[in-house]
Amino acid sequence: MRLSPRALCRAARAAWRERFSLDGGAAARWFPGHMARGLKKMRSSLKLVDCVVEVHDARISFGRNPLFQETLGIKPHLLVLNKMDLADLRQRQKIIQHLEREGLKNIIFTNCIKDENVKQNVELCIMVVGVPNVGKSSLINALRRQHLRKGKATRVGGEPGITRAVMSRIQVCERPLMFLLDTPGVLAPRIESVETGLKLALCGTVLDHLVGAETLADYLLYTLNRQRLFGYVQHYGLDGACDDVVSVLKRVAVRLGKTQKVKVLTGTGDVTVVQPDYPAAAHDFLRTFRRGLLGAVMLDRDVLQGPLDP
Repeated sequence: MRLSPRALCRAARAAWRERFSLDGGAAARWFPGHMARGLKKMRSSLKLVDCVVEVHDARISFGRNPLFQETLGIKPHLLVLNKMDLADLRQRQKIIQHLEREGLKNIIFTNCIKDENVKQNVELCIMVVGVPNVGKSSLINALRRQHLRKGKATRVGGEPGITRAVMSRIQVCERPLMFLLDTPGVLAPRIESVETGLKLALCGTVLDHLVGAETLADYLLYTLNRQRLFGYVQHYGLDGACDDVVSVLKRVAVRLGKTQKVKVLTGTGDVTVVQPDYPAAAHDFLRTFRRGLLGAVMLDRDVLQGPLDP
């Protein structure tokens, strides 16, 4: 994305936040009942499968649920990093090396919306696991399109919780005869790092209202500025990059015509005033990011600890 010289100069002079402050650990807790039931059902279904495929978001390659490895690690394990079209993969080799040091040997990157990298030949009965909203059902549907030329067998959506139970076997190939088990997304009962929780939430693994859309928008702004990704300036037609989320959301709301009427108590009675709709602007900012309209992003760049590869 191209920015005007004026915007680039402002961005270069800006002093971005070095840390993101968040009081409390609410962002790191989310383990509803259907997740606990789903994990229990996965354990009981292990005897029916020959392999476990874990699907995860390529933008947060290291924010996976350790319970999958601990609970389901007795089976051959394939890690599918989906949504590669939304991820900045210039450090792909470092990501693979980091995961290999954690004991993962079979790693592929996919874009299941466009059926990229889903032609691998796998056999028998395979369980598909992962945290919510990373594309497990999309992977199954993509494999059916590739091998059976058939449409959707499982529901997909842009928010967590679409699949809420371990489903019956879904055929995805004739020769060899192959079935997949779709499962509900499961997060760890507690995520120790609040920032890891924010990254997961930013990618839509939990419902926005559980963290707060404006908090997530602030963390997104913090991340984009830290990584010098100023696509939001051009997308919303802003004057320049800014590190203050209130100012940014105000300008986004005005740009989109998102306003709301509120009553203000004054000495002469109630007065109705029109002000920017900050929640609506925050939701639009998040949706725009999740659709890839602000450019490719690697949220785990800080974990890689090094300059970007050329």
